[in-house]
Amino acid sequence: KFAFARLMQKATTVTARAFLDELVEAVPYKIHTVLTDNGIQFADLPKNRNGPTARWRGHPFDRTCWRHGIDHRLTKPNHPWTNGQVERMNRTLKEATVRRFHYETHRQLENHLAAFLDGYNFARRLKT
Repeated sequence: KFAFARLMQKATTVTARAFLDELVEAVPYKIHTVLTDNGIQFADLPKNRNGPTARWRGHPFDRTCWRHGIDHRLTKPNHPWTNGQVERMNRTLKEATVRRFHYETHRQLENHLAAFLDGYNFARRLKT
């Protein structure tokens, strides 16, 4: 697994699109599919997803996926376990950073997160 994380001030459509663009630039392989929850930053409200113009308009996050040739899939509503790997990684990141350390500045947290991700992604793992 390759972990990629960025700190954002808010979870908005703009930051979600920026994150996806950064991810595509960061990984050396083609991303085929992205699985997200049904948050407003990733998808239209359910009542607007299948309307007469939904096919042509598209959510801004979907348009970013299309631009990169990525299939965007949504988890089932009220089924958070379908996104379990992401939830577990979020927990791991929190346990390694904000639950163990106090940061004076946002920059300190960013630096520690980057160092943790480097260790996570590139350290040799013992197989038992």
